[in-house]
Amino acid sequence: MKIGVISADSASESRVALTPDAVKKLRKLGFEVVIQSGAGQAAYYADELYQAAGADIASSSTEVITQSQIITTVNDLPAEALNGLSSGQIVIGMLDPYRNTQLDTYAAKGATAFAMELLPRTLSRAQNMDVLSSQANLAGYKAVLLAANEYSRPFPMFMTSAGTVKPAKVVILGVGVAGLQAIATAKRLGAVVEASDLRPTAREQVESLGGKWLDVPMSAEEAETAKSTGGYAWTPSEQYVKDQAAVVDKALSNADIVITTAQIPGRNAPRLVHGATLAKMKAGSVLIDMAAGTGGNVEGSVPDQTITTDNGVRIVGAANIPSQLAAQSSDLYANNLVNFITTLIAPAGDDASAPNLALNVDMEDEIQGALAVTHDSQVRLAKR
Repeated sequence: MKIGVISADSASESRVALTPDAVKKLRKLGFEVVIQSGAGQAAYYADELYQAAGADIASSSTEVITQSQIITTVNDLPAEALNGLSSGQIVIGMLDPYRNTQLDTYAAKGATAFAMELLPRTLSRAQNMDVLSSQANLAGYKAVLLAANEYSRPFPMFMTSAGTVKPAKVVILGVGVAGLQAIATAKRLGAVVEASDLRPTAREQVESLGGKWLDVPMSAEEAETAKSTGGYAWTPSEQYVKDQAAVVDKALSNADIVITTAQIPGRNAPRLVHGATLAKMKAGSVLIDMAAGTGGNVEGSVPDQTITTDNGVRIVGAANIPSQLAAQSSDLYANNLVNFITTLIAPAGDDASAPNLALNVDMEDEIQGALAVTHDSQVRLAKR
């Protein structure tokens, strides 16, 4: 049984779905692996490393797809590659399912497509397959370094004979995996960090990392509702929204660095920073919009571009930060995929020493069923 790896079809994507170490793990399970020539080059994994790990090298994506029963990819397959799909093949990747316009084609070809973003993150057995967390962790770290590179002053406080250099003030909007890593990284660089999130429960996490929580007053009843829903399903009152906007507006007006991380699967990113707030910010301040690729948290941000407002604020549209750490992000992503692939293997028979590579695609399985967006020639994804 053969697993294929195709090259990313994007000038802005440097990651590869499987690394040489992942190939070794799959080979030990009994799989064969074929990889498109040059697929790992941008992540500093040469074809020779894959060959040394036991993989075969194919000259094209068509050749990979023709040979493979399981096809791994970073993002969605390129349109021309879908022509080579046949019934029963499996495609695994970050398929952006709610924006994907090719799901009907996958279904028509009879392929089973698994979108790794849909992993139920509350399941303990799924934690080592969580691509969103593995990639967001690196993205939060790198976002701070991007900000430091754009900012014209240092992050930490310096005491010098010529005077005292004040520490940078950093504001993080959105305290998920990326936001928490951004807080930790900015603190390590010596900045003063403040953070805000819709979930009141995030306060403890922020403060545990040395950040200051941007507190928004709320009634006891509203606080209990927000806590019981975890924040994400909570619909704040009109007054709370107004109060939060005022608190954030004041913090951003005094900030040197702002990093926004809020994204919603299947929807445009929420707008967190509006033009009126940008107009109040200091010349030379920097915003890193990590949601630029899905609509943007910052008004006026442009994916993969850095723009400067009339008042001297630099807005960095960071659409795909993990790709800038391609070697490490590929390594973590590949581990996520290997861990998921093991769920597709049928249980071993009486002789556990002999690899049993019969596939067990089971839509009743809580992980497989959640990730499958096409199966049995049907699109399984519920619309949002």
